[in-house]
Parts: sequence; C-alpha cells; structure tokens
Amino acid sequence: MASIRRTLSPAFRDRPYVNGVGSPFSVQSPSPKLLSSSRYSPPFPSAILAFTVTIRRFVAGVLFHRPNRKGQQWRRVFYRCLLFFFLGFLLGLLPFGHVDDDEEIRGRSFNFDIKPSHVNVQFDNDNTDRVVKRREDLVVDVSLGVVESRGELVPRKQLIIVTPTYNRALQAYFLNRLGQLLRLVPPPLLWIVVENKAASFETAEILRKSSVMYRHLVCGNNLTSAKDRGVYQRNTALEHIERHTLDGIVYFADDDNIYSLDLFDRLRDISRFGTWPVAMLAQSKNKAILEGPVCNGTQVIGWHTNEKSKRLRRFHVDMSGFAFNSTILWDPKRWHRPTYVPIRQLDTVKEGFQETTFIEQVVEDERQMESMPTGCSKVMNWHLHLQAHSLVYPKGWQLQKNLDIVLPIK
Repeated sequence: MASIRRTLSPAFRDRPYVNGVGSPFSVQSPSPKLLSSSRYSPPFPSAILAFTVTIRRFVAGVLFHRPNRKGQQWRRVFYRCLLFFFLGFLLGLLPFGHVDDDEEIRGRSFNFDIKPSHVNVQFDNDNTDRVVKRREDLVVDVSLGVVESRGELVPRKQLIIVTPTYNRALQAYFLNRLGQLLRLVPPPLLWIVVENKAASFETAEILRKSSVMYRHLVCGNNLTSAKDRGVYQRNTALEHIERHTLDGIVYFADDDNIYSLDLFDRLRDISRFGTWPVAMLAQSKNKAILEGPVCNGTQVIGWHTNEKSKRLRRFHVDMSGFAFNSTILWDPKRWHRPTYVPIRQLDTVKEGFQETTFIEQVVEDERQMESMPTGCSKVMNWHLHLQAHSLVYPKGWQLQKNLDIVLPIK
C-alpha cells in the first residue's frame, strides 16, 4: 500500500531574516543608485511630511488604538474630546453661505457698512392711501400711524379720549356705541375710561371687546353729586396723563353724546387748543341749541349762547366742544405758562362753569384758539339728554323681562 507524504512548509516566523531583508511586512527603500540616477525628490518638504505623519499617528492612536492598561483609558477619552473640539473650532471659522454676486465681491474689499435700499414713495390722487415701494418690488403699507406733510411721511398725532362713566341702565349701550365709533378712527388712539370707587367687570369686558387701546382707571374720591363725579373723574385722567407724560390731543368725550367720525379726523390738526360748535337738545326736548364759537375762517371772534344763566361765562363752550394738546399739562416751558400749578377742573364753581374755568387755565384769550372746521360751518357732535332716571340699575346689565321694560326719557 502506497503512502504519500506532503511536506509542510515552515511558517514565516521560523524563517530567519537578516536585517529585515525578505520580510513580508518590510518595505524596501530605494537604492542609492536609483535615487541618484532618476533625480528622485520627495513631493513635500520633510517638515510638512513629518508633521502629517505625526498627526496621522495621533488620530489613529486616539480613534482606533486600544490601550493595554486600564489607566490609559482616561487619556484616550481626553484626547478624543480635544480632537473633536479642535475640529469644531476650525469648522466654525469657515465662511459657509451662498453669495450671488461673486464677481462683484471679488473686485471689492469687504466692509460692514449697512446701506438702506432706495425708497420710492408714491401717493394716489386723493392722498388717502400711502404706499412705500422698495427696490425689490416689495410693497409695504405704511398708512398705519403716518400722514403726508410736504411730501414726507410723519407720524400721526395720538388722540387721548377721556370718558367718565358710572353705573346706570344705559351704560352698556353708551359704551358699546362709543367703542364701535372709536375703533373706526385711524390709530394711534388711547381711550381712558374712568369709573367710580372700583372697576366693574362689565365695563372691563366692554373695553376688552372694543378692539381699542384703552386704560381703565378708578376715581377714589368720595363723590357726593353728579357735578362732582364728572369733575373728579376727569381730574383723575388728567393726573394720569401728566404723571406718564402722554403726548397727544386730549378730548373729553362723554359716553352719552353722539359724535361724527369727521370730528376725530380733525382733532389731529390742533396745535394748542381747538374748539367747535356743539348742537344740544334743550331740557324741554322741543328745540335744539347751538353752543360754541362764532368763527371767521379759523379765528374765533365770538360765542353762541342761549341761556341767560350762562352769559356770565368767559368762554361759552360745551365740555365736548374743545380739545387741547396734552403737553400743556406737563411741559409749561414749551407754552410759556406763567405758573406751574397743575391744570385741573374745579369743583368749587357752580354747575355749568366747569368748562370756562378750565379753559382759562389753558389759554389766555381767543387769539390762542383754533376753530374747526373753517368758519365753524358744520356740527360734528350732539349733546343729548337721554337718561332713564326712574329705572333701577340692574346687576350685570341683565333684566329678567327685557321686552316688558319701558324706559321713560325725561
């Protein structure tokens, strides 16, 4: 029986290699003759090559090398953190982004000056809509809170509407009606509503739903009569305007009066003090009375009056028939006021004289007044006496039988 024996080749580790020659893991260096004959030169300088090899060894040791000792693990973690921090820092310095005008940027140096784009202002024939068009066909509506003056856009004057109110049967109706009117007035407008003793939830709810910027104030004085109530409430609003230095045109708008929208548009034309005629319904309800200035253009030359008891007044004007600049209250130097005494309504005078005593503190005579409209040729608000005195004020403005209630108007 024949047998075949295969000789086993010796393993590589049993072969002797002199100076590493013939080792399968060694790389033979080129001979000196080859170097000299082929003009061999390294592709990189030796310093850069050595630095690159060092970095490669460092990265390989940090990422792939497994430490033999347990004490070397913290070094590996530390070097990894240091490496990633350094890479993140370099990435943060790189200028990422997209630039459209590459050719323009190449020929110019970088600067950090911000130059606004060209603005084209165009107005229509009626000067009602103001539109700003920018270079990139971007249309921006700037009609909110600005007006045109000599070809320039200037902010509108703020209107400060002061309304004293109190609990009565028609209070909700009056406040809702006035609020619906004020929301139609172009901003800026501030509605200051003053109540007695405490702010009621019903009034606050109406103000929140009116979509008008408002401030709900409370008069803390002990009110004994209807005359004192209105005086103290308006003084509370005047103190608030003076303390917070609110800038605008102040107008006393009672909630039971009727106003036209044109009146609030003309209030912004007032520089110091403006006045106009007011139509009033007489107490007998059988005739209308006109009270206010007699005008020649925009100049006040006289006064309308029909009541003998009020002929002793200096200025014959209703409380809703004038408006003034709020800076008169807190900036006396601007208007050359001789005294720094606060301007307030007086509760010591007879009923019907609160208007004239207050105006005497604001202006000296008719020369400092502005009448509107021109020639006082238009009635812009009515003062009506529509009250239900015999009806008890219902809690929460809710009546059990609304259809059975008859409101006597006296």
